[in-house]
Amino acid sequence: MRLLRVAAVAAFLLFIAWATIARPDHKYRLTFNVATPHGMVSASNVMAVYLDDFSIGPIGGGIGMKGDAVFLDLGEGKNIIAILAHGKDGSEDRIGTLAREAFATAGRKVQFKDVKQLTGKVPVQGNLIPTLVTFTDLNEPTTAKVLDIGDIDTSFGKGYRLQSVSLEMLPVGLWPFDFGGPLGEPVTRGIEGKLPWWNKPGRPNAVALRAAGLRTGSTIGPELAFSRN
Repeated sequence: MRLLRVAAVAAFLLFIAWATIARPDHKYRLTFNVATPHGMVSASNVMAVYLDDFSIGPIGGGIGMKGDAVFLDLGEGKNIIAILAHGKDGSEDRIGTLAREAFATAGRKVQFKDVKQLTGKVPVQGNLIPTLVTFTDLNEPTTAKVLDIGDIDTSFGKGYRLQSVSLEMLPVGLWPFDFGGPLGEPVTRGIEGKLPWWNKPGRPNAVALRAAGLRTGSTIGPELAFSRN
């Protein structure tokens, strides 16, 4: 019995150590509001940012992410996907540092190690807005098209406008028990359910990005542009 108790205590301590090490550094909610002729359409995803195994305190290191691209259903077959990349050609990987940059632009500049101490909500503007993509047919990755953030009505018609994008800091919660509510907001998943071609052969993610003229593969990887694990 004594050995069992020792083993149980050791297992518990190992679990606590693992949960502490694997815990996200910070979380944020990224929200998009799009004006349409039929009213406002909003969608938001929760993202988690991790410091990798090479990150040491204030020295810093690599950054990891968990989260999915934000999907907005505008109705009438129209859609917008904010992929996990930045820039007109999607070649910039800034989603992991987005919270720090958005708050810095809003006048609250901190070092990356202090981002987890930030609270509240700030606008995401200009080149901090992720690359936006639309599919004229969600069943066909070859119909992907990149959107002009400031002029989406060119693609959708009069009355469509990207109204605002915001970023809100969230408590990390009791990871890995962040199932919602007081335990913490879980990372948003489900982009694969929005794209019928997701699990088909032939790397359809890469096909979609090539069709849109994006270059995420050179820095991020086609699959990581839609989902980070």
